[in-house]
Amino acid sequence: EQRANASAVVRENFKSWLNVPYGKSPRQVVDIFPADKPNGPVQVYIHGGYWRGGSKDDSSFVAGTFVKAGATVVLLEYDLCPTVTVTDIVRQARAGIAWVYRNIAGYGGDPSRLYISGTSVGGHLVAMALAHDWEKAEGLPVDTIKGGVAITGVYDLDPVFHISVNEEIRLKPETARENSPMLHPPLPHTPLIIAVGQEEPHGWKQMSMDFFTLCKERGVDCQYLEIPGVHHYSLPALLADPKSPMSRAILSQMGL
Repeated sequence: EQRANASAVVRENFKSWLNVPYGKSPRQVVDIFPADKPNGPVQVYIHGGYWRGGSKDDSSFVAGTFVKAGATVVLLEYDLCPTVTVTDIVRQARAGIAWVYRNIAGYGGDPSRLYISGTSVGGHLVAMALAHDWEKAEGLPVDTIKGGVAITGVYDLDPVFHISVNEEIRLKPETARENSPMLHPPLPHTPLIIAVGQEEPHGWKQMSMDFFTLCKERGVDCQYLEIPGVHHYSLPALLADPKSPMSRAILSQMGL
């Protein structure tokens, strides 16, 4: 509720283009909050919700911090399970990022300085975007994404089989193998920050640490960031505060 209220304030007070389509379905849209000055870096933020919930509309609060710092912010929406599969969602996130790269100059952003971040399942989608061969699959530069931040993300999909939410997600073994960052780690083209809250359960933090270790082994320029005093649900709210460790890490990655 706090995030939704803060997001409404941002939409009311910042210039924006809302619900710009990048695909065919009603949820394949982005919200764009341009920086005051053109040709600044671009930050694409992907919300969480365990592939079955959440909305970009409750994430507009993120835009204020980075627009004020000189970045154009794009909030990426996607379809939800069980209407679509996790494979479909990964494909949509990649399509949305490709759309941003090809079109953001028309909204004042610099596509050669494209960064992405995401929380929870958004962190999973960040990881899968960095595992994508942009040159081979999309005809885009191999380093299309200049930096990524995965915030308290889902990197091992096997545990999803053992929790009740899979009644909606409908994850199958082959889908899990196809979309697990632990099996398809990022390619070593893009710096990555893996962030997690210190107050999160041990198993959740361990998944982030294991993913960090894997990325380092694969040659990824990777940083592990454990932020004190927050957990899975309170960590995203730090992005509304430009002085928070989470916001400073993203701003630093963008050179702001």
